[in-house]
Amino acid sequence: MDTLELLAHPVRLRIVHAMRGGRVLTTAQLCDRLPDTSKATVYRHVDLLAAGGVLEVAEEQRVRGALERHYRLRQDRASIDAETAAAMTSDDHRRVFATAMATMIAEYNAYLDRDTADPARDLVGYRQHAIWLSDSEIQKLIEGMRAAILPALGNEETPDRTRYLLSPIMFPLEDRSSDEPSR
Repeated sequence: MDTLELLAHPVRLRIVHAMRGGRVLTTAQLCDRLPDTSKATVYRHVDLLAAGGVLEVAEEQRVRGALERHYRLRQDRASIDAETAAAMTSDDHRRVFATAMATMIAEYNAYLDRDTADPARDLVGYRQHAIWLSDSEIQKLIEGMRAAILPALGNEETPDRTRYLLSPIMFPLEDRSSDEPSR
């Protein structure tokens, strides 16, 4: 299975999210982080991600006679590169976008289901803005967003940090070939 196929599944994408930030976790620990997903499903998808090279075994130990594996994320295999994205068909893009949305909904529902969920305190946001941008302005906006986000991607888990899901989504709302502005 290629990286696109591996990552284009909501449970596998949630596992990847759970592993980010240098975490080393067992499948049982992943099950605790995805309480709305059956253990059998989590185990099956961890096996697929490991077989596909997205997860690797960091260590193994015997626990009550069973072999317990601790996994870590291979960052180099945990995203779809620009070349793969450029080769994707419109149907591929639809499927990957639907996976991203399904994953976001599942993660958000899991957040709201926690007794401690407090969207106001946690600064939860889900705003949408329709903005007009030239080619150079969109490029500048993307570069600015990357400059703001990239340093935070390297943050590791610490007691004073909370893990957030940030999902920038941007696409044109109108056909670029239309020369006449709508009134």
